[in-house]
Formats: sequence, C-alpha cells, structure tokens
Amino acid sequence: MTRFEIRLELALADFVLSVELATDARMLGVFGASGSGKTSVLEALAGWRKDARGRAVIDGRVLFDERGALAIEARGIGYVPQDLLLVPGRSVRRQILFGPRADASSFERVVAILELGALVERDADTLSGGERQRVALARALCSRPELLLFDEPLGALDLPLRRRILPYLVRARDAFQVPAIFVSHDPLEVAALCDRTAVLERGRVVALGATQRVLRERASDLEMLENVVAATVEALEGSIALARLAGGSVVRVPSSGLAVGQAILFALAAEDVLVTTLEPHAISARNRLPARITAVHRDGGFCWLEAELDARAPTAITVALTPAAIDELELAIDKRVHLVFKTSACRVLG
Repeated sequence: MTRFEIRLELALADFVLSVELATDARMLGVFGASGSGKTSVLEALAGWRKDARGRAVIDGRVLFDERGALAIEARGIGYVPQDLLLVPGRSVRRQILFGPRADASSFERVVAILELGALVERDADTLSGGERQRVALARALCSRPELLLFDEPLGALDLPLRRRILPYLVRARDAFQVPAIFVSHDPLEVAALCDRTAVLERGRVVALGATQRVLRERASDLEMLENVVAATVEALEGSIALARLAGGSVVRVPSSGLAVGQAILFALAAEDVLVTTLEPHAISARNRLPARITAVHRDGGFCWLEAELDARAPTAITVALTPAAIDELELAIDKRVHLVFKTSACRVLG
C-alpha cells in the first residue's frame, strides 16, 4: 500500500481546482466527467503546472509544499497519457528505452510481462492501437518510475480494445508495485485497477473511499453498475471455463481464448444477477453461489445490495434490484441468499 496525501489549489479557466485527499491504496483512481479537473491534478503532480499551490506527499516523498518543489526531472514520474507520444521512425526497443532515466536492466522483464517480445524490432509506426498502448506502458515502466500517472490511457481506443488492454495494466500493477494514480471517466476501468478512488466534480473531491463502494453510491450517475471480479482458470469444458475466486467459489465463464492456470478478470453487470432465498434447482443459469448480504441501499426506484461470496477471502458482488424485490424477499444485512447468473453474463476482459 502507498500513502497518498494531496492538497492542491490551481486556478483553471472555469473554476478553481481545490483538491484535498489522504488515503492508502495500491493504485489510486481519480474518476469524473470530462472537464472535472482530473488531468490538471496529474499535471500538477508531474510538475508541469508551476502555479499549483499546496502539498503533495506520495509514500513519504514530498513532491511539493510551501517550502518548495522537486524539479520535474527529480520527481521520477512515469507518465502514460491518452496521446501516447511515441517517437516516429523508431523501433519498439528504442521507444521503450527512450529517455534519460531508461533502465535497460528491466527491459526483458517488462517486455515479458506485457507480451511485447515479438514486436521489439518492429517500427512503432506499424503497430496497432493496443500494441502502441502496451509500448507506452513499457516505456513508463522502464524509466525507473517512483510514481506512475495514467491520464485516460485507454481513451483513444475503441471499447473492445480497451477491455483487452485492461489485464495488461493489472498485470503491470501487480508485478511492479509502483505507486500509481489512474485517471478515467470509465467506471469499469477504475473498478478493475483501483482499490481506492476519488470522485471529482468541477475541481472538488465529492467522494473518496473503496472503489466499489464509491461507484455504487454514485450509481445513479452511471449507465450501468458492473462488478469486476478476479479469478484463475482451473478447467476448460468446451465453451465453458471453470474459474476459481480467491475465496474458493467456482464461477463458469465463457472459455474462448482462455487457458488453464490463466489469471483473468471478468465483468458482471449488477442487473444480470438474480437473488433467491432458497437454494435454486432446475434452472438454466449455471452460476448459483451461496452468499451473505453485507449492505442494502435504497434510493427511490434504484436499489442495490452487496453480498459476499466467501468468508475466507470475500468477493463482494453488487446486485441491482427493485424496492419491491427487497421487501418481498425480506432482504437484510447478514441474510443468507443465493446469487444466480448465466455464464454468458460474465464478460471476460482481455
């Protein structure tokens, strides 16, 4: 875990950015609509906004405060923007090792984790959008970063490609353990990558906390509330893969492109999960998992509950349902239920 302490004031064209947050996270998400000030926060941390005032301390390291600021080159920032800024005419190898902080000793490890080995001698101009994104990430990781800043890094890609790149970002996060801030307006990306998230509206932090909780509480602002679940493929049965969650539950997901032993992420829309208080029998949905309700939220016509699948290593699943369903099933905290959903409702990311 990294300690993030940020107090920042910066005059923008339409409002004054005034951000204050303190939290521990593996990766901190900054979520909000376009124009809410997300990119300006990253630019201030990177040192590009000379008029920024306040204090930023990342894992005990002071980037700036009232006494002064580290020079840009001393901040050790690995920056991954939406516009990838690859240098024309250079090979992938030269792209990754570009810059004064490039660390050749980490090149092979980075290339292996991001599966770039077959591309290293290719001209970057010939790469697809997803390949260019992985090269930009590799370059940031090979720059000996002390802080990674991701500014809508998938925003220029179409939706299917964005979903395929997500597992690479998760893999890099887990392998390198570098303090990181991830800016996005996509709730699924934030849910997949960030354990803590700050929500910005017109330059103010309006919510801060555990990512799934923050996104649930703002679900009326989102088109769809989705769960993002990590699992490991244990077996393949034709078109179905059996994937085990951290706590032991086994979920059936589509098997296309998967291999035994593979770590995966899958998305499951909250509205695709059914709740029953009786053990389900003779039903076509293949996923029927016992769970315990840990939270019930009512907000007019939009309601959700949270249920944990396992006691040893709980996996929380959010379910969207109606007030009438809550009342008729007498759903309440600590009640034992079964969650039911189809294999096809699980969308494997990657």
